[in-house]
Amino acid sequence: MVRAFPKRALTSMNPHQEHPATGRALVLSLWRNRSLINQLVRREVIGRYRGSLLGVAWSFFNPILMLLVYTFVFSVVFKTRWGVAESASHASFAIILFVGLIVHGLFAEVANRAPLLIFTNVSYVKRVVFPLEVLPWVAMGSALFHAAISLTVLLLVQLVIMDQLPWTLILFPVILAPLILTTMGFAWFLAAIGVYVRDIAQTMGIITSVMLFMAPIFYPITSLPHRMQLVLYLNPLTFIIEEGRNVLLFGRLPNWGGLIVYTAVSMVTAWAGFWWFQKTRKGFADVV
Repeated sequence: MVRAFPKRALTSMNPHQEHPATGRALVLSLWRNRSLINQLVRREVIGRYRGSLLGVAWSFFNPILMLLVYTFVFSVVFKTRWGVAESASHASFAIILFVGLIVHGLFAEVANRAPLLIFTNVSYVKRVVFPLEVLPWVAMGSALFHAAISLTVLLLVQLVIMDQLPWTLILFPVILAPLILTTMGFAWFLAAIGVYVRDIAQTMGIITSVMLFMAPIFYPITSLPHRMQLVLYLNPLTFIIEEGRNVLLFGRLPNWGGLIVYTAVSMVTAWAGFWWFQKTRKGFADVV
């Protein structure tokens, strides 16, 4: 129920009043509504598994099952290798593959849900004065929860296989942060445009599937010609996947120069998506 939310989570702005769309407004909205976002994320995660026999344990089994399937198909059927010893090829391929799946899963879960966020929360649009801009944060919070569980599984498997973990893994949140900003920018944009263009929800499923194979998840990027490598780097997931593997698996420091550039672009993307959402939200109530 809305009455269970903290009072400060609800704004006093008129639904048709102009909403600020600056970078400062983005940060302030996140800070002021942090308690609301936390409650909604917890409710969504618990609600997703309510009534199931295994409950939240499904969040452990789903990534493991998909990992086993992809590993069998690509490393056993297609005999994909990653330059490792034959005796350890399947296990090594599995953890290398898993990093890519975690990154893609985080982006895909939010992007696929974003176009329907307003339609699935119509009561917030029409019945109460509600900070609609937090809805993509809720989707992101849920996706981060599942990504964290998958990452825990990855580290446990890696510890069993390699008997050690590289210290550079502590830098993974630094690698992931700009992807979160980029994803939020897309989420705000898609949530807004999804209100007016209904087909975008179906389109995003196709796009995220294409992005799965147009990123170095099932194959090393070095196996491609240089020109094709440049094409793959147009995929916003490619850089994060490569750098994520460096810090999680190979014990290498990230490409700081590339990370700074990526972060700058992600900040612009996040602001642009937030700006678009705030500028178009005044028409949501009339459409839904």
